[in-house]
Amino acid sequence: MVMGKIKLGIVGLGYGEWIINDIVNNNITPHFIIAGVCDLDEARVKHITDTYGVEKYDSLDMMLQDDAVSTVGLFTAPQGRAKLIEKIIDAGRDVITTKPFEIDALEAERVLKKARQLGRKIMLNSPCPILSPNMQQIADWVDKFKLGRIIGARCDIWASYREEADGQWYDDKKLCPVAPIFRLGIYLINDLVGLFGSAKTVQVLSSRVFTKRPTPDNAQMGILFENGGIANVYSSFCIEDGQYYKSSMLLNFEKGTIHCNMIPATYEQVKNETSFTLVTLDESKKQIVKDATVSGSTVEYAWETFYGILSNKIEIPLATDKNIVDAIKIINAMAKSDETGQNEIVNRA
Repeated sequence: MVMGKIKLGIVGLGYGEWIINDIVNNNITPHFIIAGVCDLDEARVKHITDTYGVEKYDSLDMMLQDDAVSTVGLFTAPQGRAKLIEKIIDAGRDVITTKPFEIDALEAERVLKKARQLGRKIMLNSPCPILSPNMQQIADWVDKFKLGRIIGARCDIWASYREEADGQWYDDKKLCPVAPIFRLGIYLINDLVGLFGSAKTVQVLSSRVFTKRPTPDNAQMGILFENGGIANVYSSFCIEDGQYYKSSMLLNFEKGTIHCNMIPATYEQVKNETSFTLVTLDESKKQIVKDATVSGSTVEYAWETFYGILSNKIEIPLATDKNIVDAIKIINAMAKSDETGQNEIVNRA
């Protein structure tokens, strides 16, 4: 199937502006062009339309009435996003969106199933339907060195924010539960679900150190998975060391350990590459140590993959839908644990 440039409508400019800038100014993909934008903030819309010369739409409904928009980039708040996606796929459009997909796991599951039935495509940056380069490296080593099942994981991601309350959804504990994990740690949760499978229970610790928002800026979560594996996710907006958004993981398998991004790195390294070290034993019990470095990370938008999906060259695995929903179920249990201070069961229904 031969396709020309795909005309992308952007809804939600709080984050969508970064997407537009990447596509227009940074040439991250040759396959997409910005057709138009939509946002409730008129000043933000005017800035984008004046800067980039793209079409303005007063509503999502107006955008979907324009045949020039073949695909929608949806970058609104996660609450109720499934219903917006449903409106988009009902109008015969495909969707690229961001993490977390939704807050309501049942709504997420319903709309993902409907998209399958309609033959429409929905893709996120995390979890990506095709393994990111760093997760592929892990999978390759697990297979090559027969590491067995995963037993434990310690995962970290941090940045330095000193935020003020501004009435956005970031200020609402129900819309943004355990904020550092919900906003940044979700990448790690998605990766962990891909490695461990479904979760069983969750327990959370959170605090407010510097933030002026009513939501926390420092948090840690423990997850017990159904396979018996245990993982810890630490995410914080309180740390300024130049390693912004560095995502590190220490992964213990039955027969080996993988260190992912454990070495201190410059900001440019954090953005552009991931370092790995494998420690295991061979059949004679002699220790093996392997190092690897790959480009890219799980936080990036895989535009080439999305183009392949839209041109029917790549199929989104059914497992991707399950991983999306399983991660939201962890988020739901996390929110409850933050309220109760207790270990909470992950709803598996």
